[in-house]
Amino acid sequence: MKTKYIHIVSYFYILLFVYAAISKLITFEAFQVQLTQSPLLSAYANAIAYIVLIVELLFALLLSIQTTRLLGLYLSYGLMVAFTIYIYLIINHSDFIPCSCGGVLEKMGWTEHLWFNIIVSLLALVALFFKENNTKRYYLFSILITITSSLLVILLFLSSEYIIKKENPFIRRYLPHGVVEDQTIDLQVNSFYFSGHHNDTIYLGNYTAPLRYIAIDENLQRQDFQIQIDSIHLPYSQLKFKTLYPDFYLADGTIAIVFKGKLDNQHKQQPTRLYSYQEAYFTDFIPVDSTTIVFKGQSSKNFQNVLGLIDQKSTTKVKLTPDLLQSDSDGVFDTDGIIGYSKEQQQLIYTYYYKNQFIQTDKELNLLNKQSTIDTTKTTLITSAKLSTGENKITTPVRAINSKVIAHRNLLFIISNSMGQNESKQMWKQASIVDVYDFVSNSYVGSFYINHLGEDKLSDFIVTNHYLYGLFDKQLVRYQLAKSLTSKF
Repeated sequence: MKTKYIHIVSYFYILLFVYAAISKLITFEAFQVQLTQSPLLSAYANAIAYIVLIVELLFALLLSIQTTRLLGLYLSYGLMVAFTIYIYLIINHSDFIPCSCGGVLEKMGWTEHLWFNIIVSLLALVALFFKENNTKRYYLFSILITITSSLLVILLFLSSEYIIKKENPFIRRYLPHGVVEDQTIDLQVNSFYFSGHHNDTIYLGNYTAPLRYIAIDENLQRQDFQIQIDSIHLPYSQLKFKTLYPDFYLADGTIAIVFKGKLDNQHKQQPTRLYSYQEAYFTDFIPVDSTTIVFKGQSSKNFQNVLGLIDQKSTTKVKLTPDLLQSDSDGVFDTDGIIGYSKEQQQLIYTYYYKNQFIQTDKELNLLNKQSTIDTTKTTLITSAKLSTGENKITTPVRAINSKVIAHRNLLFIISNSMGQNESKQMWKQASIVDVYDFVSNSYVGSFYINHLGEDKLSDFIVTNHYLYGLFDKQLVRYQLAKSLTSKF
């Protein structure tokens, strides 16, 4: 009876391992990609893919030979313990739970998968008990294999976590259902952009009608507003509308003018006042409180990008920080980037366009921290030329690796232009990839993709506590954020 049980368990393991190995071989590329999305083993995905295949086939061979069956049972038990610990860590200690495995366990959820592995491990343990006739060697080897397999998986987990979150080998970890499409509304024109939000009400400016803006509430009800400003005779060329509830700002850095007004939920013209005039020229700006805006401009001496602030409470009003942005190349384009601000953390986030870095400052532009993204482009050699008009133009064929950035609470959402390891080119043709970082805990949270809307790509986006809103030509799409993201706020 004992011998028959040992044979049945051995044949079961042979069938299990051979079937699993063949399933992986048939869809090997998908298997590799699946491992790269593992929240525990991403950094070692390529090596583990081959190791698991070889081990499963080798153990099946050992189990099929009478003289090596005992060794095969011990090794098979150790492998199942490792799989069991892996799934336990997935369920209880990972940042998110990925999609279920394929092959023989394709229809199982992670909890069912865990119980399956526990039962299969116990089957091997009982078979070893019968095979060894309850000797001391059985207890010694069983305990040693259990501890060794468990420690191996835990060490791989801790090492992979460190590499993914700190060393950054550019392996993306995709969050399952990072965003789910909720509702779509037609804005009728394609000239809108996001200017800010308050709770789940979002505000949009209009490039072609800069004195008009709209508000869309959580029920996706739209309200249109008209802004009145003085000095309409000035040569405005880049009027930009931004909000920091309950205020809005309308500014044109080419003529160094900023207006400020109050957001209102009534259909009436908005009174504004002159906030700043000819105090600082800038290419972009962001309000950080009721009296201060941070701007990005260019130095009049070397034309390098520089961050500064206009503070109405200060006697000097304008402060520049020429040493904050570090140049690795031409000094003009390699320091270019995107300004973001977290009202809750009271931190400014500046993300470079052409390298894998963002910096954090306080509201006074004092440097707090520098962090790297998962992209491996630490620096890009950029050459530029100054035209007779005074403009600087890039002469190196290079594109931004970080194209759009939004800071919300403690998270940074970056639309990336760089393909990571084991990623499908087809996916990149049909979606925008968003990488998410927790800039407070200095860690990479994960990534998700936003599919194009037909032929229209994502042109702008904004994040609130519950939703991500995206613009696609004339369409505004609202997405629900996954719990794996909202739980990080």
